[in-house]
Amino acid sequence: MLAIPTRERNALVTLQLWPIIEITADQFFEFCQLNRDWRIERTNEGELEIMSPSGGETGSQNAELTMSLRSWTKKDGTGIAFDSSTGYDLPNGATRAPDASWVRRERLADLTSEQKKKFLPLCPNFVLELRSPSDSLRALQEKMIEYLQNGAQLGWLIDPEERQVFVYRPGNPVEHLENPSSLSGDPVLPGFTLDLQEIWEPGF
Repeated sequence: MLAIPTRERNALVTLQLWPIIEITADQFFEFCQLNRDWRIERTNEGELEIMSPSGGETGSQNAELTMSLRSWTKKDGTGIAFDSSTGYDLPNGATRAPDASWVRRERLADLTSEQKKKFLPLCPNFVLELRSPSDSLRALQEKMIEYLQNGAQLGWLIDPEERQVFVYRPGNPVEHLENPSSLSGDPVLPGFTLDLQEIWEPGF
């Protein structure tokens, strides 16, 4: 069992393994299955980044985001939506688990049934990260850039505490929005509009 000191439970914990230990993608997947109480990502340099489960407010906000994306996805039919428990093995060697994501169906059709059961070996077309009170904004911004560098076509970084959103698109400057009421996913997610009212005010 992986034990992290209590004082660290609301912060990111980074474990350095390389060059003493080098684990394969399959080994990392199994490691995550053995430690399901933690959200674990791997950097392209082999470091393990461990996060505790989110608090109630962040969990409610994330559920709202996932539900909205999933609802649009079922109507649109061109892709599949995934929640925060889905891991992706990115082309640069990192393994990331965005808070919500979407992948076009034709890209998933090329995967084997075994690949679909593990971390997906690709970068999503769309990624969304929700900043929790303990998250470093700079670290999340760096992660969003990493997604773009690995093939993402659209990324949203939502910061409920400050009521701000950062929109990432390949080849364009980062768009910084202050207290927007909604977000449009066009043209990557045609017709998808995210209402931010319940993100800014979770209601409990």
